Amino acid sequence: MPSFDIVSKVQWHEVDNALLQAQKEVAQRFDFRNTGTELEKNDAGITVRSSSEDRVKAAITVLHEKLIKRKVSLKYLDEQKPEPTGKGGSRVLIKVKEGIETEVARKIITGIKDAKLKVQSSIQDAQVRVTGKNKDDLQKAIQLVRGLELDVELQFINFRD
Repeated sequence: MPSFDIVSKVQWHEVDNALLQAQKEVAQRFDFRNTGTELEKNDAGITVRSSSEDRVKAAITVLHEKLIKRKVSLKYLDEQKPEPTGKGGSRVLIKVKEGIETEVARKIITGIKDAKLKVQSSIQDAQVRVTGKNKDDLQKAIQLVRGLELDVELQFINFRD
């Protein structure tokens, strides 16, 4: 029976490369001199620190530019509120979302059911599996899911006959 999976996976090597490029640009740019601006990846996500909130926002903009150049969607990023640090500085944590949350998976499944396509869909871990009797129905389901207004970047993988 033909099937495919709907997933949301981050290309981590591209995120790492974009982060390195952003770190180099921040280190070289004149407007970031003597501001103590840092971008660093840790377990929680990407932390951006600087001496002022404006410099943090500018560093985040640099990071966004580098991610876009490397074709990484900004939908993966979950930017937290700025937190004050000691000495009047500011810090922002940017979490990188991977996988489809249950809420979004339910929206996908209800969208497919409402279209009355001859396919079945189910949630498996952080992905949605869609199965059907023929490829045409699955391709219609892919087009339908692409048309849904979701705030998550989706990929369609494991298309099997």
